[in-house]
Amino acid sequence: MISITLVFDNYPYKPGLETAWGFSAFITYQDQNLLFDTGATGNLLLKNMAALDIKPAQIQNIVLSHEHADHTGGMQALVSAGAVPKVFIPPSFSAEFKNYYSGKVELIQAAPGTKIIDRMYSLGELAGPPPEQALVIDTTKGLVVITGCAHPGIEEIVLKAKQDFKEDIYLVLGGFHLGNASASQVNGIIKEFNRIGVKYVAPCHCTGEQTINIFRNAFGEDFIQVGVGKVIEIEN
Repeated sequence: MISITLVFDNYPYKPGLETAWGFSAFITYQDQNLLFDTGATGNLLLKNMAALDIKPAQIQNIVLSHEHADHTGGMQALVSAGAVPKVFIPPSFSAEFKNYYSGKVELIQAAPGTKIIDRMYSLGELAGPPPEQALVIDTTKGLVVITGCAHPGIEEIVLKAKQDFKEDIYLVLGGFHLGNASASQVNGIIKEFNRIGVKYVAPCHCTGEQTINIFRNAFGEDFIQVGVGKVIEIEN
């Protein structure tokens, strides 16, 4: 079973958890795990993790989508709380970031197809601005694509995942970066999703309320409402 738990987001889902602008998801498969992005603030991230019974010391890997504070802000708190993970970053991360965390964690520059844990891979850095990587999970139901903010374009990311891994897209989850997009632009992206063959969508974070509603109406029962505390389990 692959389990994806949202631990940081600006949308609520499970009562008792706190929200703030940013994104983070804790993903497990068998005895392996990774944290995709770390949200904006360490205190809130650690508080939500504690409520969800996720301990910093158990985090084996961290994948950072891009070097914006709402996705990297929890890093320092995690390290201070006992996390000693491998941290997978796009090559474009600043020398300042690399120098600060070098020696504190094992930094790995992810290339296209870099394996994080079993069944989970970096899509590689795509041009932004800013440059960004997405996470691809290879499941028996198809690919799960998780994005931080999708600055390179959500449809470009999804299409690259399908082309690189040569499998259908089961789920697209995360920030789609469409808060300022017009309805016609969003409908064009949905048309492209349908052409690519995306089964389920779970937009959050920077997607935008209007855009989320358009996706909800277009996908119907195949739209997944997400927010802090939402758990998505995929049999594998």
